[in-house]
Amino acid sequence: MTQTVELPLWLFLLILVFAVVTLASHFLFPSVRWFFRRRLERAVKRLNTRLQRPIQPFKLARRHDMIQRLIYDPQVGQAVQAHAQETGVPEAVAFEQAQRYAREIVPSFSAVAYFSIAIRLTRMLSNAFYNVRLSYRDEDAIKDIDPEATVVFVMNHRSNMDYVLVTYLAAQQSALSYAVGEWARVWPLSRLIRAMGAYFIRRKSGSELYRQVLACYVRHATEAGVTQAMFPEGGLSLTGALGRPKLGLIKYIIDATGPEGRDVVFVPVALNYDRVLEDTILTRAALGNQRRFRARIGVITWWILKQIGRRLVGRYQRFGVASVRYGLPISLQAFSADHPDNLMTDLARDLMKGIGDAIPLVPGPAACWLVREKGQMLETDAINQIRQMLSDGGVSDALADSDIQDAIQQLIDRRILKRDGGVLSPSGQRTDLFNYYAASAPLGENKAISATAKEISASAGS
Repeated sequence: MTQTVELPLWLFLLILVFAVVTLASHFLFPSVRWFFRRRLERAVKRLNTRLQRPIQPFKLARRHDMIQRLIYDPQVGQAVQAHAQETGVPEAVAFEQAQRYAREIVPSFSAVAYFSIAIRLTRMLSNAFYNVRLSYRDEDAIKDIDPEATVVFVMNHRSNMDYVLVTYLAAQQSALSYAVGEWARVWPLSRLIRAMGAYFIRRKSGSELYRQVLACYVRHATEAGVTQAMFPEGGLSLTGALGRPKLGLIKYIIDATGPEGRDVVFVPVALNYDRVLEDTILTRAALGNQRRFRARIGVITWWILKQIGRRLVGRYQRFGVASVRYGLPISLQAFSADHPDNLMTDLARDLMKGIGDAIPLVPGPAACWLVREKGQMLETDAINQIRQMLSDGGVSDALADSDIQDAIQQLIDRRILKRDGGVLSPSGQRTDLFNYYAASAPLGENKAISATAKEISASAGS
């Protein structure tokens, strides 16, 4: 027992490493995790007192626990059995597949990452790129939403800046849980997006097992009251106009509710921009037969460096106005009572109509729409008519004539419009962008926002 045992140095170091790892994993790490989790819980409790809709415990649960809860749900269990029978694989293999889907979908929300990093970053980017404006169709209706209801923000999808803008503007309400597509599953972006509470979806998955796992996660989140955000169009608009809705997530949310359960309130949110950062990529993709577009990392990096260089030499200019407007909320319980037969399709239609009615008018698209309707017009007349339409739309106090002039000048600098002797007309060089921005204006056939717009359409037709 007291004899000396000789060991090679490498073996002694290996035993020492194992001993340190065992000590840390069994004694130190649990205590450290408990210490920091207690501090995090107290911080979240203080944070919830400032939010209109507190962060639900479901969002704060450990990711491992959420995955286990998902894969052992009876709905997923039945889907696993059905998948095994259809494909002829053992149930254990189907169960592992469901587990992989759950790991892919479930976020790892971090209140620190969301409120300490993401909110500051989104505020900085939003105000660096745009003159941000927020408005409501009925602010009191938003404030009067039942605090126990699950709120789902339903938005049109114009740009990847949509995530940034809405996260920033909704910072005083709650932490949003976004449904994001495959584009966001790229490391290290995926880690940040998961930490912000977003969950990944495969928009074109043909697997019934995957759809059942996703539906189960949406059900759990909806029942727990998690504030969510979704883009029913399923992707960025390639034409500038509002697209047709995809019904998948809407169906999952409807299925998650019952007559005795928590109400779900859908809030239409509409966004519009003087300039969409990806407009050239989107209009180029619109010319093809598939919704595929790819921005090379070198192009993006060069664009960012160019903007930084312009700021350093004092030549940087923001990209105009970015406007967000909240529409009229729709209670699912009240809506389902009035539409018992075709609930899902009627709800999707009314949600898209709510978004369309709330789309804010901004100067750049308004100028393109006016010039398209008239063929050409004096710049002074265009500024006066845009000012009047903005006033009719309820945003006259938010924008000055300089905002309208800057938007028109940006269109001229980008060769979308041309100015000749004080007369504006299409340049003929970038017709795709001209039509894209004209289609994004909520005027004329898109939406008769004011009597001024109707008068312009009538005079153009005559």
